This record gives sequence, C-alpha cells and structure tokens, in this order.
Amino acid sequence: MNFLSGSADAAALAWGLGLLALLGYAAAAWPLEVRSRWPAVALAVAWVAHGLVLLVDIGGLGLAHRGARFGFAPALSVTVWLVLAVHAVESRFVPLPGVRRLLAVAGSAVVLLTMLFPGDMWVQVASPWVPLHWLLGVASYGLFGAAVLHATLLDAAERQMRPKAGRPPMPASGARPAALGLPLMRLERLTFRFVDAGFVVLSAALLLGVGSALQTPSLWKWDHKTVFSLLGWGTVAVLMVGRHVRGWRGRHATRWLYAGAALLLLAYIGSRFVLEVLLGRMA
Repeated sequence: MNFLSGSADAAALAWGLGLLALLGYAAAAWPLEVRSRWPAVALAVAWVAHGLVLLVDIGGLGLAHRGARFGFAPALSVTVWLVLAVHAVESRFVPLPGVRRLLAVAGSAVVLLTMLFPGDMWVQVASPWVPLHWLLGVASYGLFGAAVLHATLLDAAERQMRPKAGRPPMPASGARPAALGLPLMRLERLTFRFVDAGFVVLSAALLLGVGSALQTPSLWKWDHKTVFSLLGWGTVAVLMVGRHVRGWRGRHATRWLYAGAALLLLAYIGSRFVLEVLLGRMA
C-alpha cells in the first residue's frame, strides 16, 4: 500500500497488518482436515488484521493526512471483508470448509490488490451526506456479495440433485448436499434474504445520493457510476418482482442476481479500475 503521505510508524503498522492478513488467509486456504481448527483460527486472525488495515489506510487512522483514501481495490477489499464477516457468523451454525478456502483466497487477492492500487485521497466532501452514501453503497456491495456466494452454492446444489443416468433425482425438500450441509430450500431463502437486505441498503444509498445532488447540483453526473448503479438497481428490482409475483426460482432467479451484481460491480469498482489502471489517473 502506498503510505508515502502517512507517518513512518503508521506505514510500518499498516504493512505489518497487511502481511499478517496475507499469511492468515494463506493458512486458511491451505487444505487440511475438516476437523482441524487451525484454518478457522487463521481466517479469524486474517479477518481482524484485514479490518485494521482498512481502518489505517482507508480511514486514515494514525496517518498524517486527513480524509479517506479510496479506489477500486479498497472498495473490493471492503466488500470481501464484509462477506467474510457474514461467513464468520454463518459458519457458527453451518460449517462450510470449501467456502472458507474460497473466501481466504479472495481475501489474499484483495489485500494484494490494495497494496498495489491504494486509490486516492478524499480530503473534502461537498455534502455531509456523502460519507453515509458511500458507507451504505459499500454495505450493499457486501450484502450482494454474500447473496452471490450463496447463489453459487444454490446452483451447485441444484446441479448435484439433477437426475443422472441410472440414478433417480434427489428430493428437494429434505436434500442435504454433502458440499453444503443444509437443505436446499433453506439455502434459497437465505440467498434471497441477502438480496432483499442489499436492495434496501442500495435504495437508501441511491436516495442519499440523489438528495445530496439536489443540495449540491455539481455532485450529480451522468457518468458510468450513475448509469450502472441505476441499471443494477433496476435489475435487482425486476428480480424481486419476478420472485414475489411470478415465482421465479432456481437458476432463472440467480441469473438475474448475477446480472444485477455485475452491473453494480461495474458502477464503482469497474469505472475506478479503468481510471486507475487502464488510464493511469485518479480523478
């Protein structure tokens, strides 16, 4: 991470925490026996260190500058950190070692990305509602990320339950696919609870953005972020109407979820990636 504008002590702290997070995620991703507690402990240590790095670098805690540092990699980092937080709570009830390894690899990737592409500084904001708008937007990213993770498990479970040659289909109501450890219907309900929560938080973030633009017209821009955010919101809205009115289920519903999540990913992370990496500028 680029800490040239911060104090040497804070920079050393952030580097140390970043390396600790990388080591912890690597240990959590290492294939061990399911009964072993070390991967779970390593993942917890990495998650805490990852969160502290976000506070130090993105929040500017302990650094000489004032204001937040943000960009495509920090946004992705916060999203994965929030998905890991959801997994930490969920794993207390349903152990999913395969998901743990996948999230550990994702955690390592986003920490490395943030080291390479730390983003730029937000020294001043034009509206007092902008920080809350940003926080709600990132929270919606985390909720939709958790929904996408569960949707992939749902699709995998449905593929596992399809009838094959010489084998009758498994009953959907009581099936417990070995890779998941919970009934299919419960997994589906859990997936779309995250969708519902993400939609509510995203709607609040968009309303705050519109309110801030009404107060400060210069904030409103018809750029890629605005267009993709509205398209993503509309796609998820169609999904929710389709589920509650038309009874969409299974892969038909998850495809709409993937499309909406991809549009939201393009809204901020995608546009910032183009600016920071492809075009080599921050503004």
